[in-house]
Amino acid sequence: MTVHPEVESFFDEPTNTISYIVKDPTSDSCAVVDSVMDLDYAAGRITHDSADEIIARIKERGLKLEWIIETHAHADHLSAAPYIQQELGGKLGIGSKILVVQETFGKFFNEGTEFQRDGSQFDALFEDGDTYTIGNLKAFAMYTPGHTPACMVHVIGDAAFVGDTLFMPDGGSARADFPGGDAGTLYDSIMKVLSLPDEMRLFMCHDYAPGGREYAWETTVAEEKKNNIHVGNGKTKEDFIKFRTERDATLGMPRLIIPSLQVNIRGGEVPKDKDGRPMLKVPVNGL
Repeated sequence: MTVHPEVESFFDEPTNTISYIVKDPTSDSCAVVDSVMDLDYAAGRITHDSADEIIARIKERGLKLEWIIETHAHADHLSAAPYIQQELGGKLGIGSKILVVQETFGKFFNEGTEFQRDGSQFDALFEDGDTYTIGNLKAFAMYTPGHTPACMVHVIGDAAFVGDTLFMPDGGSARADFPGGDAGTLYDSIMKVLSLPDEMRLFMCHDYAPGGREYAWETTVAEEKKNNIHVGNGKTKEDFIKFRTERDATLGMPRLIIPSLQVNIRGGEVPKDKDGRPMLKVPVNGL
């Protein structure tokens, strides 16, 4: 955790998602965290402007992409992992509990036997504490369920990429009412993250600029412990569960949850119909 990787951020305003290039400071190796594939849902049109920006930056800097990391199976944006992998290579990794998410939403979308629920769409399925390298830079995956069963925080040097486990201090935390989510489990996972060194840099997957402030996505463990509005300054697990449960009951579904989950449980691949055409389903009255 004493190594200071270079972190470059890319903000996708339509989905409030931040993607990252994380570079080993001692080599040209890098990783991409939580990429975005662009979807015009009304038109049913997929494009890759966001991913192309990341690809162009990696090429411009002469970097070697070694890993494409998904912190979890996102419900609010589509992953561009296969597109980036086709252009630059690298291995695609996600938490091993993606199998739970695949099983849950395989049933929800009435997927047939052609949809493999064994995580084979990914190159690596991380268990809690698994390590990997980006050039000479050691990283490890920390299991942090609660928002979804497959959430993981990736600690890379002195930087931790928290997915939806935490938001900025004035944003609090993510919802815990998706299938397999749990507010108490999320609190425990947040406490696990906040047990990292105070100076650890934390990088968010989303920011919604509460109160109209400027978008922001980098903070520290110390700042979260002190000022996070949902868990900071000694707030108890019981208080968090009560707040989170009541709050989640008022929330609507994310705008892109139906296309996002179909794509993301496949590692970013768009499902196809029997004639091989890209096709998305819309289950009715299921969520």
